[in-house]
Amino acid sequence: MKIVVIGGTGLIGSKVVAQLTAQGHEAVAASPASGVDTLTGDGLAEALAGAAVVLDVSNSPSFDEDAVMNFFTTSTRNLLAAEKDAGVGHHVALSVVGTSRLTDSGYFRAKIAQEQLIEDAGIPYSIVHATQFFEFVKSIADAATVGDTVRLAPVRIEPMAAEDVATAVARATVGRPLNGIVEVAGPEQFQLDELIRLGLRARNDARTVIADPDATYFGARLSENELVPGKFATHYDTRFEEWLALEPVR
Repeated sequence: MKIVVIGGTGLIGSKVVAQLTAQGHEAVAASPASGVDTLTGDGLAEALAGAAVVLDVSNSPSFDEDAVMNFFTTSTRNLLAAEKDAGVGHHVALSVVGTSRLTDSGYFRAKIAQEQLIEDAGIPYSIVHATQFFEFVKSIADAATVGDTVRLAPVRIEPMAAEDVATAVARATVGRPLNGIVEVAGPEQFQLDELIRLGLRARNDARTVIADPDATYFGARLSENELVPGKFATHYDTRFEEWLALEPVR
């Protein structure tokens, strides 16, 4: 089965391409580097020819509010239109647990808009909502740092390894369309400040992490449960301590 992976050279995309290829599928990594640009539409028709499924794991190169909204709405419209022309039977997209609750954030408002376009397109679809990746511990810390202090809300989070995210997305891609959302998460629950503190300590980062209920998360104010999935989420096995022992922290 031919599966086109938009963002197929990135962190999740490259792992999904490897998994799908190992399963015997024709997994095509599509990105601007390969001549496929979803923002302009360049290369989409050629890449999608003969594809049964399109998986979109691309992300905006900028978190600026206007830029991120333009990226997700323009690229998704172009992609869905090309899928209709090519007769693609299943659109799969990776999104974030809690997206619909984090409307203070321009990034998450853009993800909401992306999901609405997918739901309204008339193409069978599956949306995978994943919790935060272990690989982004440093990025979260950097976004919340002022001077040598990291301020994070003491809210619950169930982070997961990127490899497990890729597994979840690959399963959705080869399965029947859900025409809905599935949630996936890691096996452990942390407080957000605790998770970042552990991650920074593992890389000998001397910044001080403070639990601050007023701290925002990429522009959004958080209540205790906004970053955790519902009771029907699928939980994957990789624990943070195991990941730290095997992977370089980014």
